[in-house]
Parts: sequence; C-alpha cells; structure tokens
Amino acid sequence: MNRSIHRLSRFVSSTLGAAALAVATLLVLPAGAAEKAVAIPAPALDTPSTAPSETAILAGGCFWGVQGVFQHTKGVTSAVSGYAGGTTKSPSYHQVGSGETGHAEAVKVTFDPRQVTYGQILRIYFSVAHDPTQLNRQRPDRGTQYRSAIFTTSDSHMKVATAYIAQLDGAKAYPKPIVTKVQPAAKFWPAEDYHQDYATLHPDDTYIAFYDLPKIANLKVMFPSHYRDQPVLVAAR
Repeated sequence: MNRSIHRLSRFVSSTLGAAALAVATLLVLPAGAAEKAVAIPAPALDTPSTAPSETAILAGGCFWGVQGVFQHTKGVTSAVSGYAGGTTKSPSYHQVGSGETGHAEAVKVTFDPRQVTYGQILRIYFSVAHDPTQLNRQRPDRGTQYRSAIFTTSDSHMKVATAYIAQLDGAKAYPKPIVTKVQPAAKFWPAEDYHQDYATLHPDDTYIAFYDLPKIANLKVMFPSHYRDQPVLVAAR
C-alpha cells in the first residue's frame, strides 16, 4: 500500500474518529480515484470441472482489496493474501515493499469449480478486482510489487487466462491494452497475519473505505449471482 496514505488514514481513524474520516478522504486522496467496474464478456474458453477444489493466484495491486472481493465470491473456500512471482524466500511486507524481491502482492484463491469456474474467477478479477491496463501500479500504489499478474497452477488455467486476455483485447473491452502477465505459479508465501481479512476488519480505514469497499460493492452489482454477503475469512479457518 501507499505507506504515507495508510499511516495517515490509521491516525485519523484512531484519533479523530469516523466524523473526520470523510473529510480526510476528500483532502488526502485524489478525486475520482475509487475503482470503477468494467462490464466485460464471459470467457469464450473455460474449464468446467468436477474436481472438489482448484487454486488461482492473482496479483492486482494492494492485496487487501483483491482478497476482499474474492472472500465475498460464492464458491471460494479460501482467499489468502501473500507474495508471489519473486525470488526472495519467506519475504516480509517490508522487503516486498522495497520493490527489490521480484514479488507481487497476490491472493491465493481456493475455489470449488463446481460452483464457480476458473473463467468466472478471472472475469471477476478483470472486471471489479483491479484495473488490468495499469502497468506496475494500481491507483495510488506504484511499483512492480503492485503489478497485474496471473500465476497459473495448471496448463488448462494457462490456456484459459491467455485466451481470455486475447479475447478482451480483441473486443477492445478497455480503452487501453491489458498489461497482465500470465506465468506458471511458483512458491506462494502467505503474508503476515495482520494483512489477512484486512478489508473486513478495518472497514473505517480511509484506504479501505475509498479504494477497496467500492470493489466489493461492484461485485454485488455486477455479479449478483456470484456475490455472498458473509465473507470467508482466514481467521475462521
């Protein structure tokens, strides 16, 4: 996350209270910066499956919001914030935040493909979880650790993700080309405990209220059949 904004938001929330939160939001955060959903077609290529469980590892900026979206997605059994795509073993948030580990903030999404397919997971990822046209950034957060990336866990997932990006670019679903990188998953490192379930535990945090809660609201509006009100939480496991 953008550390200066995050520190200020926590200070305002804890010392001045909720009444000052909206004022601080208007003063500190750029106007019109909240995420906007994009209506996109379903993937032409998908992977229907009767397996009880599959995994997707997705990076799209701050993992707080991406985790929050998928924790509210029906068929998802677990969504864990962490780090992927780099070379440093057991990286810390501070190390990843330096931009020198090669890791991206990512979310490991475990889901029941009999309830929600991999293609549907990707549709939510591209539509409401982040902006796939921003290179090495999402809103106020900048650096390679905030890149858009899909780390595939099978050959079939690789084919679906690659084909879907080509489909969306071909349909000009966005005003700019998609920059999301697709690569085979390597080691996923869970983030520190205090990052887990962050959007649920800190709804009054200025960053969460301004950047992440709109994503969850967009999920409910754009994909009502995939939305669930009660999130599946890491802490409940």
